[in-house]
Amino acid sequence: MRIALGQIRCIPGDVAGNTRTIVERIHFAAAEGAELIVLPEMSDTGYHMPTIIRTASSWDRGPFPEIASTAAKTRCTAVVGLSERAGSDIYNTVAVIGPDGTLTAKYRKTHLITAEPVCEQRHLRAGDSTTVCKIGEWNVGLLTCYDIRFPELARKLTVGGAELLIAPAAFPAARITHWDTITACRAIENQVYLAAANRVGEDEGLAFGGSSRLLDPFGTVMASAGAEEDTLFGEISKTRLAEVRANLQVFTDRRPELY
Repeated sequence: MRIALGQIRCIPGDVAGNTRTIVERIHFAAAEGAELIVLPEMSDTGYHMPTIIRTASSWDRGPFPEIASTAAKTRCTAVVGLSERAGSDIYNTVAVIGPDGTLTAKYRKTHLITAEPVCEQRHLRAGDSTTVCKIGEWNVGLLTCYDIRFPELARKLTVGGAELLIAPAAFPAARITHWDTITACRAIENQVYLAAANRVGEDEGLAFGGSSRLLDPFGTVMASAGAEEDTLFGEISKTRLAEVRANLQVFTDRRPELY
């Protein structure tokens, strides 16, 4: 399967403009033969908590209908980080929008970052379940940004069948070396492909580090970006996945009764 990662800049609160950016990136990826595109965390509202509270949308309005229509027109699955309003609650959500334009799966971020200046826990509600879904012939596990710091989540998704982990993010530039290390670790220790799409630019003083990357199950970086807007492409292969897992059988050798 050919995958695209859209590393984009967002404008806080400009939902219409950010949606246009998302739509343009889906069209570009599909024109380059991608069957799947991954876009960053909260791509619709930007990543500024007061702005998110003001501009988050429910699924029947805001950016979702236009993104869904674009996925259907291009026959390209879009995995997009969005700000989801559900009644009085707001979630940091990853939406999986299939090539028919339907919402085929979603994941609400389970680990809300408590570090200043973001402090998601003061503004958002945490999700309470994990998601492994089907995209084409692939079993896909979903994470969001800070979630990658919790190896238990990636391992649970992989034990649950995930062959590809997708992680939309708004990871800060100040900790981008952590991003590079942690994403490699999650791919290597779980013997999975990992598609991690990060933001660039700055939202109200918080700068994002880019460095979006696609890694194979051996931890090899198949494609990576710098600190500017970009679109990455790569091919993932079941043959390569089986080869890596057959060579070093970590799941057979696990001893979960000791953990």
